[in-house]
Parts: sequence; structure tokens; C-alpha cells
Amino acid sequence: MSLKIKEITFRGENDFSKAVGEVLRSLKVETVKEGADFDGLEIFNEIVGKKIITRLKISAGGAEGCLKKFSFVRPDERFGAEVNRLVKKNLYRLLVEDFGLAAVPYGILHGVRPTKIIQRWIREGFGVTSQGVIDRDKICRRIISDFLTKRAKAELLTEVALRQLPIINCGEKKISVYVGIPFCKTRCLYCSFPSNVLPAEKIIVDFMPALTRDIEAAADAINRRGLEVQTIYIGGGTPTALPEKFFAEMIETVHENFHGAGVEEFTVECGRPDTISPEKISVMKNFGVTRVSVNPQTMHQRTLDFIGRLHTVEDFVRAFKELRAAGDWKINTDLIIGLPGERLDDFKFSLEKVLELEPDDVTIHALAIKRGSKLQTRLSDELNTLEDFNLPDDSEVRKMSEHATKILRGKNFYPYYLYRQGYMSGQIENVGWCRRGAEGIYNVQIMGERQIILGAGAAASTKIPDHAAWKIHTAFNAKDLKTYLRDVEKYIARREKIFEQVFGGGKANGVRDEGRDD
Repeated sequence: MSLKIKEITFRGENDFSKAVGEVLRSLKVETVKEGADFDGLEIFNEIVGKKIITRLKISAGGAEGCLKKFSFVRPDERFGAEVNRLVKKNLYRLLVEDFGLAAVPYGILHGVRPTKIIQRWIREGFGVTSQGVIDRDKICRRIISDFLTKRAKAELLTEVALRQLPIINCGEKKISVYVGIPFCKTRCLYCSFPSNVLPAEKIIVDFMPALTRDIEAAADAINRRGLEVQTIYIGGGTPTALPEKFFAEMIETVHENFHGAGVEEFTVECGRPDTISPEKISVMKNFGVTRVSVNPQTMHQRTLDFIGRLHTVEDFVRAFKELRAAGDWKINTDLIIGLPGERLDDFKFSLEKVLELEPDDVTIHALAIKRGSKLQTRLSDELNTLEDFNLPDDSEVRKMSEHATKILRGKNFYPYYLYRQGYMSGQIENVGWCRRGAEGIYNVQIMGERQIILGAGAAASTKIPDHAAWKIHTAFNAKDLKTYLRDVEKYIARREKIFEQVFGGGKANGVRDEGRDD
């Protein structure tokens, strides 16, 4: 069910349009010129001391009505964050309780990294007994109360958040490194990643020296500050899209600059199975890669063709078996629920076929209609609608997710990382499931934002958290390949600047090592 309004107006000194917009989108309240349920909706929010008041004025056919909800801020939270949360909570309750709109699984919890909230609570002592035992039920009840999530989602978030604690609390001298290779063989229908269709060899020849310069400067920044690389992740794009000689050169450069005794995980995102060759597998083994990802997304050829993957189901099976035969590294596979033309039975088949290969890690993604993707562009064209792409509805997507949870738990996989995106099918989440001991450390660290992530390469980002100041220092390399090649020295300087802001110019100054707090 959706709610259609001719005109929505924000009133008051602060309109809280971002917070209000998140609720309106999640509950499918939309403005239309024709066929509206109501003529107008005015939203007014007011801060009175510690109380947040939300009023709605609704009009239809000359008649008007008013509704109101209020909530009080929690004293143990930052006031500004509480105001935004309660604006959303008041509005959500008004729309669900008074207009009869269907509640959504995560309620008003809209952030990308919801498990961070729970981990912060635990660090601050909430849900922890005097004996140091964590009360899961108490944490779940607060998630439900504060964010109006369904119980099952609160339990999932709590489980993942607690499982991550030993990984994210590894001390501030350990860092992760991300190397961005911005090439793919083709661009998938749903993809919004900053990748380029594999260019002519001349452009790759120009790219390699810039990448090497960036990597060497990053290694120097690490060494001068006495930091230790815990994980290396080569992503993109699809790094294995590089031709063999360039791929080998890139892997060797990464290994020489970042690999050391402290490296616990070295991942290469193989992604597209049609980019994997025996030569590339041999190079990865020779240089100490411990984790690879090869992604079918679906095991239905008709869907692969429609979304532009341009590889076959058989390509995936071949690549997976070749990787498995090559050694004892961990293998991840990705599946997407909510793809065009697919329903529950289609997803059941895909999951069954993937699990027959015995992967170590299965990531279940919900299709997100992202800005910059071909799918979003086509849907923005008035000539196209969701029906033209035969996308499953939210209810069907949630059934797929529930099936994945049931089957994966039954196969002794458990959820270890989770994140959410805007415009996700089913308004659910992306979850990484793994066998015990096969957790992707980098996946946890990038989501936890407790560790430095140093980025080198096109479209890579560097993030240095300042926990005391509630701030993350960031530096971003250009997504556009031509800009990156032209300005690589600027991006190196920008990255160095944020390192100096936190550590100073030389060896580590005042580096705190908090140890484990779980």
C-alpha cells in the first residue's frame, strides 16, 4: 500500500527534510499530479526543551484534519542525533498507526552501517552487566523501541554486531589497504560502481605507472608511521579484467609494498568468472592471496543475459572449481535477490546450485536501484516502468531473504557482516554468511569504521577515524580514469595531508592502542 499526495509541504524553523524524506520514501508516500488520496500534507516539527513534537495537517476536498505525536530525547545520546531520530519516529508512527501504511522491516533505521550503533552502545556500557556479560535481549529491545524495527531484524543486527567485536577491536596500529582497479569487461544493468569497460591496451599502459606511484606513496605513508597492514583488498571494478601481464605486474607491486608478517588476509575480487584464467590463479597463489570472490549473481542464464553479465553459468562453475583445486584459499560467492524476472523458486534454485560447490562465504545482496546505474537511468525515463523490468515486489524479495536465512543457517553458515543501501528491494539488507573461521576481515573492518582504510588506485578512498572527535578524515581519488591519471600526485598529497592531521608528518605520534574492549 502507498499514499499519494498532490503536495507535501514542510513547515517550521527546521524542516528536517532529509529525515522526513527517508520516512516518506520507506513508507512509499509520494507526490502525484493525478489520482491522489489527499490534496495536501503539511509536516511541522517543533523542539520544546527535550520534547520533539510532530504535527500533520492533511487536506482533501476542502476538509482538513490534524494529527500529532511527540517523543522525548534520550539523555545518553547526542542531542542532534536524537532530534533527527525522533522526528522520523513521530512521523513513522503517524503514517503507520493513523494512515494504515504497512510497517517496514527496519522501521526508521536508515543508515548504511546499523551495527555500528550497537557496538557504540556496548563500548559505552549499555547492555553490559557488571560481570561483563552482554545482554542481547536488552539490546534487541532498545533497537525495537528506538527504531521501530521488527524483532527478527533487531536480533540479526545484534548477532552480527557482537560477532564483529573481536575483529574490529584489534588496536589502532593495524590498518587495511584497498587497491582500486577500475575496469570491467562490461557494465551490468544494476551496477553503479565507478568502473570502466576494459579499455585499449594503450590506456592500461598509462594506468600502470600511475597505480604503482600511488601504491609506493601509500606504502611510504604506512612505514613512516609505524603502522601494520592487517588486510589487503584488491577491488574495483573487476581486477581480474586486466590482461595477464598487467594483472601479474599489479599483484607483484601490491605484494612488494604492502605484504608482511602481520597480514592476516589478502583478497582479490575476481567477480566476473569470465575474467579468471589459470595464469591469473597461479599469480595469485604465488603472491600469497588468501581470499577470492567469484560471483554468479544468479544461476539462470536468461537473467545473466538480461542484466548484461555476458558470461555463462558454466563459466562460473568452471572458474569456481579451478579456484578450489588451486589451493586452500577462502572462496566467496555473491547472489542477488530481486533481479528482473526472478521469483522465489528461481532464487531457491540459484542458492541450491551455489551451495553444491561448497563455498566458504555466501553474500546475499538485495537489488538496489542505484543512481548512476543503467537500471536507474532507464527507470527515470517516463517510457519505462518497474513492470517493464518484471521486478519482484517487496513481499517476494523478503521471502527470498527468509529462505536464504533458513537454508544457510541449516548449512552451518552464520551472518558476520551486514550493510544497507538506499532504494533496496524489500527494504532489507545485504548480509555476508560464512562458515566458522571464514570471516572476511576486510569486510568487517570497512563496515565497522574503527580501523584506518588506506586507499590507492582509481576511485579508492582513504578513511582515518578519529574516535575521540566523532569524525572520520577522508580523502577520495577520482572516479574518472582520465582525471585520476592526470592528478594522481594531487590525490597522493591529499591522502598524506589527512595522515599528517592525525599522526603528524613522521613516525606515529600519540597512536592510541585501545586493545580489545569486548
